[in-house]
Amino acid sequence: MVDMNELDSLVTSARESFARCATPAELENAKAQFLGKSGRLTELMKGMAQLSPEDKKTRGAAINLAKQGVEAALTARRQALADAELERQLQAEALDVTLPGRARGQGGLHPVSLTLERIEQIFGSMGFDVADGPEIETDWFNFTALNTPEDHPARSMHDTFYVEGGTPEAPHLLRTHTSPMQVRYAVQHVKRHRHLIDAGQPMPEIRVIAPGRTYRVDSDATHSPMFHQCEGLWIGENVSFKDLKVVFTDFCRTFFESDDLVLRFRPSFFPFTEPSAEIDIQFQQGPLAGRWLEVSGAGQVHPNVVRNMGLDPERFIGFAFGMGPDRLTMLRYGVNDLRLFFDGDIRFLSQFQ
Repeated sequence: MVDMNELDSLVTSARESFARCATPAELENAKAQFLGKSGRLTELMKGMAQLSPEDKKTRGAAINLAKQGVEAALTARRQALADAELERQLQAEALDVTLPGRARGQGGLHPVSLTLERIEQIFGSMGFDVADGPEIETDWFNFTALNTPEDHPARSMHDTFYVEGGTPEAPHLLRTHTSPMQVRYAVQHVKRHRHLIDAGQPMPEIRVIAPGRTYRVDSDATHSPMFHQCEGLWIGENVSFKDLKVVFTDFCRTFFESDDLVLRFRPSFFPFTEPSAEIDIQFQQGPLAGRWLEVSGAGQVHPNVVRNMGLDPERFIGFAFGMGPDRLTMLRYGVNDLRLFFDGDIRFLSQFQ
């Protein structure tokens, strides 16, 4: 016969053992002592094969009843441990809904983009259009149309990024300046007004700037393989070097917000202008006061370039200039290393927002 007191004691022992378990792992170990292959309930089931059918029925029913009690105690403890863990997590992850929300940070324009916008606004106020074009250029627009001879150093593989495509006679390359856009824009302008030119009537003046990315094999604290340029062009029937000096002086003083800024035009040489000049500026106040700083190359457009635009250089004349927005940005914000603009360090870039 089954000793009911023994089974009751077993169920009580299981409850107490389960209650002492502080983790699910401890509970599983305690379960094995009662319900495992070598557990106490399993041991009680052994030897039933020799009992009579009536005793088997009575003993099996009693043991099953005890097993149900142990399993109920196990399930209750599992649930208790799960509830305790959930409560711990809720306490650890509690949110104070009375706290103010966290505002998302706002992005902003890159400092060089801010400079380009400023350049476009200033020249726009003077009546200049803004032109944009391909960064992969042909040899014709990048060099030949700009009166750059075949033996010019800029055509060397060491100075220019050549790319696949084109032919040996007409290779493709990453543009080394935005001057090709001067010719592209002028050619389209001339096509639109050819009927006026052929009739000897005044043609609307070509007045355009071409900001954009350019590429050269160069890299140090003041040079980058990718950098920005802004070229300017003004062509008409009565445009002189004097106009260049007035326009660029007005631009520099407006850009740097300094009416006492001094400009110096030094004689120089560029294939696409004649005469040519380097333009230097001198601040009268601040940490750069008294120093001459080069900011642009400029000059009167060479007659050969005017011809390549489809115009008669005996009738049309003008000036062109080219400047580096990256350098202007460095001067405006007091940055002494060009590479900082392209490192992508948010701590540096956020200063300009």
